[in-house]
Amino acid sequence: MSAAAVAKVQEVREISRVERIGAHSHIRGLGLDDNREPRNVSQGLVGQLKARKAMGVVLDMIKEEKIAGRSVLLAGEPGTGKTAIAMALAQALGSDTPFTCMSGSEIYSLEMSKTEALTQAIRKSIGVRIKEESEIIEGEVVEFQIERPVTGTGSKVGKLTMRTTDMETVYDLGNKMIEALLKEKVLAGDVVTIDVASGKVNKIGRSFTRSRDYDASGPQTRFVQCPEGELQKRKEVVHTVTLHEIDVINSRTHGFLALFSGDTGEIKSEVRDQINCKVSEWREEGKAELLAGVLFIDEVHMLDIECFSFLNRALENEIAPIVITATNRGVTNIRGTNYKSPHGVPLDLLDRMVIIMTQPYSENELEQILKIRAEEEDCEISKDALSILAKISKSTSLRYGIQLITTAHLVCRKRKATEVTVDDVKKVYRLFLDEERSTQLMKEYQKEYMFDHYAMTDAENEEDKQDDSMEVQNDSTLST
Repeated sequence: MSAAAVAKVQEVREISRVERIGAHSHIRGLGLDDNREPRNVSQGLVGQLKARKAMGVVLDMIKEEKIAGRSVLLAGEPGTGKTAIAMALAQALGSDTPFTCMSGSEIYSLEMSKTEALTQAIRKSIGVRIKEESEIIEGEVVEFQIERPVTGTGSKVGKLTMRTTDMETVYDLGNKMIEALLKEKVLAGDVVTIDVASGKVNKIGRSFTRSRDYDASGPQTRFVQCPEGELQKRKEVVHTVTLHEIDVINSRTHGFLALFSGDTGEIKSEVRDQINCKVSEWREEGKAELLAGVLFIDEVHMLDIECFSFLNRALENEIAPIVITATNRGVTNIRGTNYKSPHGVPLDLLDRMVIIMTQPYSENELEQILKIRAEEEDCEISKDALSILAKISKSTSLRYGIQLITTAHLVCRKRKATEVTVDDVKKVYRLFLDEERSTQLMKEYQKEYMFDHYAMTDAENEEDKQDDSMEVQNDSTLST
């Protein structure tokens, strides 16, 4: 019986701790000091000092909450940390400022028009901070009594004695209030707040006056001071929602439940116009204020000319977020046209953007990044193995070097060791090819592949040579 119980507890512990490590989960912020100067290695970011300093200026611009409709373009080679800098900006802004992340190719896979998908993304990036006053009762529970009927059926009644440092009051409780208190497991000595309008009970913690050595309290127990002043007071509550959430709630018959269904569909422009008017009224009355958030569009060159034209118009609107885009393309075709443009973005939209360039990492910086990633993945790696990985990343790509950390760690665990060595890195380097070695392999065995580009190119060259020789023979025949 005891062995089964231990197994059950172990199973619960394993299920409850589900952790996933993403590509940018090691990033905590932009790594700037108080003077907005970038540190060389800080908060998960390494190098790219100019780009991070420029993004620090953008951060200040967003926090001022006065400028909207500006656009920033992060441009650079693949693997130079463009998305990482954008994610660092999201971490630096905090949870209050709306941050929407999307890829340029997402708009082609949604069951709605491209302009509607961009409109929803823009309105997801604009927050509305709504202020309202509510009447609450806040104090320490002195006594909580419940009187149940003798027959066992019928409604329960009770009394709740609460106090602050200045006063003490007894409240008569009904069945609904008793159930709410029992649900929160309120006991004598707890400090609670009760919303008078909704009857919602929130347990803040336990009073210091009731803390004793013999109290059975776990590490999660929070001790707080007994509240001061009157028991019943008015408190300002602030709710932050996005314009898109308000759109969804007002465009569906089942209201806010549409937020959980995920099937929002296209929202009529009339609904959005009414919401904009209402939000403007709230702003004039001082009930609400707008939060200009951030819309991050990765792989912006995947947008077509229609989307770029729509963004041009959307950025001129007074209710517009700050749009940050990223691309790794040079001079290429604008999607949907035959015209070439820098970064695949039309020139009229490039004029509205401030461009931040990212530079390739040095070998020392690559080693620092790989070290941070190894710590994030709980992988102990030797110094020599880290140097080898940095050299591999320099000759191939940073993404390939990061992938080798995980695979080398698995090989290390297979041989029941705790530290990844050079031999582990060499083994996975032979097992998993990078782009250059894979291309070389295809060139060597091009005849074994179907529809191979290199084989077709060789065949076309042979045909061209034969055609040229035939033309020379025809010319000589005609001359004779």
